Amino acid sequence: MFQVARLLFIFVMGMALGAIYFAGLWYTVRRLPDAKRPLNCLLCSFLVRVSLAITGFGLVMDGRCDQLIAVLGGFILTREILVRRLGRYTSKSF
Repeated sequence: MFQVARLLFIFVMGMALGAIYFAGLWYTVRRLPDAKRPLNCLLCSFLVRVSLAITGFGLVMDGRCDQLIAVLGGFILTREILVRRLGRYTSKSF
């Protein structure tokens, strides 16, 4: 029972990491048209987002394969939810 609760918590942590990563991506993409140096903005955003995601994955999974699958599942589920929710916005809505 404790194992299931722990994996569920790790799954939720993966969702939180996904929310941070993809919200940062959404924010960056929306800022790019007004940025003075769009390439710098894009690269800095990418480095920060990837650093946070990799650090979060490493801390949460603790070297265990089952925990990696749980955190990655939460991360991917968050991506799917955000794509479905925000995907209806087209370039016309910018």
